[in-house]
Amino acid sequence: MTGAGLSRRAMLRTAAGAAAAAGITGALATTAQAAPGQAGGWSGGRRVPKNMISIQLYTLRDLLSEDLEGTLEALADIGYRTVELAGTYGRSAAEFRGLLDRYHLRATSAHVSFDGADVDQLIDDARTLGYTKAACAYANYSTLAEWRAFAERLDTAAAAFRRAGIAYGYHNHAHEYQTIDGVRPIDVIAENTDPRNVHFEYDLYWVVEGGADPVEEYYRRFGRVLQYHVKDRAPEGGWADLGTGTIDFGELFRRTWKGPMKQYIVEHDAPSDPLTTAKVGFDYLADLRF
Repeated sequence: MTGAGLSRRAMLRTAAGAAAAAGITGALATTAQAAPGQAGGWSGGRRVPKNMISIQLYTLRDLLSEDLEGTLEALADIGYRTVELAGTYGRSAAEFRGLLDRYHLRATSAHVSFDGADVDQLIDDARTLGYTKAACAYANYSTLAEWRAFAERLDTAAAAFRRAGIAYGYHNHAHEYQTIDGVRPIDVIAENTDPRNVHFEYDLYWVVEGGADPVEEYYRRFGRVLQYHVKDRAPEGGWADLGTGTIDFGELFRRTWKGPMKQYIVEHDAPSDPLTTAKVGFDYLADLRF
């Protein structure tokens, strides 16, 4: 087949294959002198179960907008079997579920905003799409009173999700760890919601960026952390592909292995090559020993 005859889907598969060599080579070079628990240092016998490795589709939002089917197929070719949703790219819930089924992918979770939304419709869509965990992706307020009011609304919506068999949680950024009048918003959320209703999806990059220790935060809310966004931090402070940055995921995972089994969700907010990021992330988590 000539180059002009290549389908977009085939080109995506080619890109994913190239990522295996380029991305992994870079990752190994960076982690060759890693600290204990990282890919290049001491390793134990544990590994992340492959069925718990997912990817937040926001990472590939531009590719998904250009070629939804080809991008989903490329993710399946990389080895992903589960994904976390961030919208359905103009498709209905049923249509998007059909595409996931076609490429043997399963949505285990999603980012869906409850504030101002029809929660009953969100629950219906969740049932169609098949995911059993969801999270509020973002909130930001300037006063503790606003954060408390938000937490009350969050708890009410999460209770409705729980009654439908869906766990609903909160996904952090850095600002929830910055105090307002001496109190952290993340603690306001935790203390003003029922643990039965609201879990946490810790974005590990943003926990670190917010000046907190992810291990300490995990045990501070032990039993409520059901999902990790596994996002690496570059030495200069920006985002990085997994294994090429400064966060010691091996040590972090080893120290937080106790408790509920978690989803380990690859994410990068602004990748230069999303499929490389996806490939490097999957292989890093699949190969990591801790």
